[in-house]
Amino acid sequence: MPPETFKCYLVNKDSDGNVSAEVTQRAFEELPPGEALVRTAYSSLNYKDALAATGHPGVAKVFPHVPGLDVAGVVAQSGVYELVEGDRVVIASLALGVDRWGGFAEYVSVPLDWIVPLPEGLTLRESMILGTAGFTAAFCVDTLQRHDIGPDSGEIAVTRASGGVGSVAVALLAKLGYSVVAVTGKQSAHEYLEKLGAAEVIGREEVDRYRDRPMLPARWAGAVDTVGGNILTGVLRSTRHHGCVAACGVAAGSEMSMTVFPFILRGITLAGIDSSTCPDPLRHDLWNRLAGEWKPNDLEIMANVIALEELPERIDEILAGKITGRIVVELGGEQVVEES
Repeated sequence: MPPETFKCYLVNKDSDGNVSAEVTQRAFEELPPGEALVRTAYSSLNYKDALAATGHPGVAKVFPHVPGLDVAGVVAQSGVYELVEGDRVVIASLALGVDRWGGFAEYVSVPLDWIVPLPEGLTLRESMILGTAGFTAAFCVDTLQRHDIGPDSGEIAVTRASGGVGSVAVALLAKLGYSVVAVTGKQSAHEYLEKLGAAEVIGREEVDRYRDRPMLPARWAGAVDTVGGNILTGVLRSTRHHGCVAACGVAAGSEMSMTVFPFILRGITLAGIDSSTCPDPLRHDLWNRLAGEWKPNDLEIMANVIALEELPERIDEILAGKITGRIVVELGGEQVVEES
């Protein structure tokens, strides 16, 4: 049986809008109702988690709140026959940490349809090196493939390549045989990105220039854009005939200033990626691929493992764009498996 309380990273906002956060103990009765209680081994820190942890009204709406989109752990209690105690599971890219208390806690309570059985080929720790960022990267690559962008199509750009989604996208595309050009604003990340498999690393100024031109010389067969704004605009204006750009982020801005010429003269596709609404069959399929033939070769290169108490510093860093790779938050760790 679970203990009467559990440790979590709790965010609160007072009537004046002041946000505070602390690692604290809370009673189990505060967890929302769910079909399964999962004991957390690992979580991870995503950009959206950082927004929730700082009280962003577009993410966290009810306080007190526990952020954390991602959980890898074991089933502690189950009210449905599909799950039994001790099952290893993954939860990512849904409303955990948004509509209900999330993964920065020793336990989470969730609906059955949020749970993906941990695929063979992935450990709980590895699944959180991937997490929502890795799943989103896989969704982007699947989208490129559905638009007939294969390894022989030409160069693929990945923007903000040293971030969470970008890191996994670079490694995943390289694993699948694509020629990846990593776009980054960090000179210090060049060696890291080359280790992940980037064929070339370029500065973001290479794509964020000539804003007065409606179209630029065609280079990219496809792209994974994680930032939006002027960077996405530049990539679109440089995409080759019938290319596809999978866009999943807005860190550089949500607005675009461009003409329709790249779309109607080159026939390119801008594909929006919303991993939280990914259909369940594809969600399970992508996780199985990430555990199998799509599993990046160098997951541990991306991993920075921290304790719950270290979150405040890392939240500030990810909001400032200073994080390279993935932040894995260790809660119960491997002890959760040993005790299940």
